[in-house]
Amino acid sequence: MADHSSQFFLFKDNIARRILAHPAMTDSEDSDEGLDDFSSYLASESWPSIPPSIREATYETRTSVPDPNSDSLSLENISPAFIDTLISYGLASDTDDAIKFLRRSLEGYVEDACSPPPVWKATRVKECEICDREVPLTYHHLIPRSTHTKVLKKGWHKEAMLGSVAWLCRPCHSAVHHVARNEDLARNYYTIDLLLEREDIQKWQKYAAKQRWGVRRG
Repeated sequence: MADHSSQFFLFKDNIARRILAHPAMTDSEDSDEGLDDFSSYLASESWPSIPPSIREATYETRTSVPDPNSDSLSLENISPAFIDTLISYGLASDTDDAIKFLRRSLEGYVEDACSPPPVWKATRVKECEICDREVPLTYHHLIPRSTHTKVLKKGWHKEAMLGSVAWLCRPCHSAVHHVARNEDLARNYYTIDLLLEREDIQKWQKYAAKQRWGVRRG
């Protein structure tokens, strides 16, 4: 079964970076789609054999994630197809070299997976994330603060997500809080993309985008 976790895609991206950085790929004319398919194949072949402590790596588990370059981390059960493919494409000279390629990919993956969450208030943008107008902005707690205790108790989101914000103009900010209760926002509409899937927010977005900031109608 294909893995669609965010960790798997981080791992795949690190494999793609290792492929692009390899001398054997310097003159490659493969398309972006070809690279995506190739890195997806290699990731799918190797991912199931990687220890769960690495596959499930997050910022919260960072202290218990083993070093991918440690001799104590066994990667002997990696799919032969993964190794043979790397050798066939000139990305590794032998089995040991293929394992080294994998360890370096895992090293980058662990760094990405265990990186600290963003300082959300530092993510400020110039345009409202709903109406796209360049106007004065406020920050909207995507997981309302009044729900944080319940969110953690119910396991809806990880603690690192609690400070996530979206930058909205005051009218759009108010519109969001009018369409759903805080608990509903926290559980079901905790990203801008999820909010924009709502028909009422889509209708508001079209209206708000046409409004000129600071113009009062008589």
